[in-house]
Amino acid sequence: MRAQEITFLKLVQGDKQFQVPLYQRTYSWGREQLQRLWEDVGELVEQHLAGEAAAPHFLGSVVLAPGQIQAGGVQRWLVVDGQQRLTTLMLAFTALRDHLKETGDARGVDRVHRQILVNEFHEGADHYRLLPTQADREAYTACVQSRAEAGGSDNIGAAYRFFRGALAEGHEAGDERWTATVETVLKDLLSIVEITAESGDNVYRIFESINNTGVGLSQSDLLRNYVFMLLPKRGERIYQELWLPMQQSLGPKNLELLVWLDLVVRGHYKTKQSEIYREQQKRLQPLAGDEDALQHEIEQLAERAGRFLRIVEPAREPSPALRAVLERLASWGGQTHYPLALHLLDLLAAGRTTPDDAAQALGYVESYLVRRLICQTPTTGLNRIFMEAPKELETDRPAAEAVRRFLSGRRRRWPGDEELREAIRTKPFYWSGRPPQRSYILRRLEESYRPSEPVDFAKASLSVEHVLPQRPAPAWFDLLSEETEPSQTPQELHDLLVHTLGNLTLTGDNGKLSNHPFERKQQILDSSALRMNLEIASAQRWGKAEILARADRLSERAVELWPGPIGGVKPTGEESPGWAELRAALVAMPSGTWTTYGDVAELIGSHPVAVGAYLGGNSTVIGAYRVLTSEGKISPSFRWAEGDDRQPPQELLTSEGVRFDTWGRAHRSQRLTAAELATLLGKDVAQPAAHDPLPEGEDAAAAERFRTQLQEHWPDAHPGVMGVLDFWRRQGGYVNYGRHEETSCFPMLDAGTIRSPHLLWPVAIYPVSGTVEVVFQHLKSRTPFDDTEQRRELLNRLNKIDGIDLPEAKLELRPSFPVTVLAEHGDEICEVLDWFVGVAALDLARRD
Repeated sequence: MRAQEITFLKLVQGDKQFQVPLYQRTYSWGREQLQRLWEDVGELVEQHLAGEAAAPHFLGSVVLAPGQIQAGGVQRWLVVDGQQRLTTLMLAFTALRDHLKETGDARGVDRVHRQILVNEFHEGADHYRLLPTQADREAYTACVQSRAEAGGSDNIGAAYRFFRGALAEGHEAGDERWTATVETVLKDLLSIVEITAESGDNVYRIFESINNTGVGLSQSDLLRNYVFMLLPKRGERIYQELWLPMQQSLGPKNLELLVWLDLVVRGHYKTKQSEIYREQQKRLQPLAGDEDALQHEIEQLAERAGRFLRIVEPAREPSPALRAVLERLASWGGQTHYPLALHLLDLLAAGRTTPDDAAQALGYVESYLVRRLICQTPTTGLNRIFMEAPKELETDRPAAEAVRRFLSGRRRRWPGDEELREAIRTKPFYWSGRPPQRSYILRRLEESYRPSEPVDFAKASLSVEHVLPQRPAPAWFDLLSEETEPSQTPQELHDLLVHTLGNLTLTGDNGKLSNHPFERKQQILDSSALRMNLEIASAQRWGKAEILARADRLSERAVELWPGPIGGVKPTGEESPGWAELRAALVAMPSGTWTTYGDVAELIGSHPVAVGAYLGGNSTVIGAYRVLTSEGKISPSFRWAEGDDRQPPQELLTSEGVRFDTWGRAHRSQRLTAAELATLLGKDVAQPAAHDPLPEGEDAAAAERFRTQLQEHWPDAHPGVMGVLDFWRRQGGYVNYGRHEETSCFPMLDAGTIRSPHLLWPVAIYPVSGTVEVVFQHLKSRTPFDDTEQRRELLNRLNKIDGIDLPEAKLELRPSFPVTVLAEHGDEICEVLDWFVGVAALDLARRD
């Protein structure tokens, strides 16, 4: 084997083809890996544009083995290892080519297509520089050929859509050189080690040896080994007195985090955690031979470890004020604030600030994070802001003032009071951040009432409750119909209000409250120990006016709890974050789907009319033609930009796979709701408790509630559903139930071992609403259904049954079909479930 470091352009140029062997799994990179790569690309682009010397970014290795060479054909290479990054970069270039087409750069389109994507003078399979494994081939070639179905629901399509969106947003924010610089970075500044096997080498053995290695040394392990190699005389004593106690108190993960933070607070804020050892080695190398200096460095690190422990375990902090805010930030979760918090504790240790000043500074950090979450400000660049802070803070003023001034910088997006008030009224707070963060904000708002007998939140088992229910009974819609605007339905008004902060509270009686009328909820809330619930219970009714009035009251509390930036006025002409989120949502839509103006408005906290006006004035927005009226029709006001020669919107949607009836209405099953759009954006869309099975096995009381509800609401379906569940038990599964008022049912399968639990369930059955959800969103994260082909096979088998019509574009979501299908086609459903159990059993045997 031979190895050489090479740029991506040099790797792929020439008449060659990279073939992914069938024994490799399908393309599997998700949003997290794509985002990490794009952040690295973004840093190189910024450095290049600033005229800085940008060192190539090392992506990893690609192991290739020579394939067959035919006379006059292309040189074929088998991709033994590295297919994920190779495929990802090819998809980035397909997106770049299509982005250049959107911007009118015909020469750029031609250049990227010929240089990177295809072997220009070859046809058929030889035409493509990359030929993925067969399961991915159709989706990949659709992107390369710019076919209508490009950007489907599988991982290939999702990666293509990710890069289309990233390029569109970057182009919007950058100058005229930005796109060209991205092309330069992708071609020439991403470094790959090309490892080439010789003819006759056993490529299967190479693949196994690469992918079956033991646990490697961590970055902190490497640093420890290097440091103590430089301490031949004092090493044993320093290890026992300093390093070992630090290692034992922190644990491996936190020690590695500390070694990285040590670099960040020293000003090396661009250092990635994968580069800790290299950067620390570079810093310490000049001290080789000076054991006094090296001992001093380890002493400093050990002292910093003690301060870091107060951040991760706030109970260790002696100052009450500082301890309180550190506890709040620990409750908030995440590590974003660590660099700045550690820097402030360093200043405190050096006598350059006071505990109260440091506490106030961290209070501004809390406010910054909370306000951004409520206003749904994109988190892009958030980690970098806090990594830059230790180096950028002004040193000639108190720490709290310096932190507030730093976070108030225009590009750091700290929402002011008016933006906060508007977001509380309109944004779907229930989809903001993570569930613990939403609960934290509601808890802090409750504490602001300063009750004489405060609730012990550590012991209370509280969850977020929608006062206006997510699935309201008809009486609720009768109430909302009194407050609808012209041409607005009660359902549309419900969707705009239901997830806003004004409609949410905390309760331990979520299951009891359910979707009962407000009068019944009043009785339950009136006995609550929470002041905010007593306030809700005192209302005479609960509709739009009451929800908005409560939102305004909560806004005043939020403004007082979480102070805003200096100035606090949104700069004139600055775009609302909602429009960026709208563009991201439309890019995230798989081909073959559509949505409505109301769904987009619900997602971003706007109004359908405003969404229509924005898209009407920006018809070049990617995917704008996929936004239809509530009936599923093309809006009469939709127009392509002048000079755009694309097909009429309905024809284009039809070519992508959207079905229309004779009245020009798109098929409802292919519509993406606001919740589904939020899921595609990676938001933590909390499902009602009914969507989660109870942790125990079969529960007799819950089973009886499920049977009773099914018999009451769908009596004709009852025998068929019970028959399907009995079949499932005979196949080795069991049945679990939800904890909500509508007692949902889950056919569960334990496809794991004692050491490695692995629960699967193919569907969720709802006995009141009469729907059966196919839980692709759940299966996507569990083997073997993390493979798109397995989920697609499940979808295809179900779709052969009359009454089931699941769109392929929802392979990452939770599409549904009527519960009556289980009664009318029970035998066919059982055949699908039998196949499901068999696939899971094969996977378990493979893992064993």
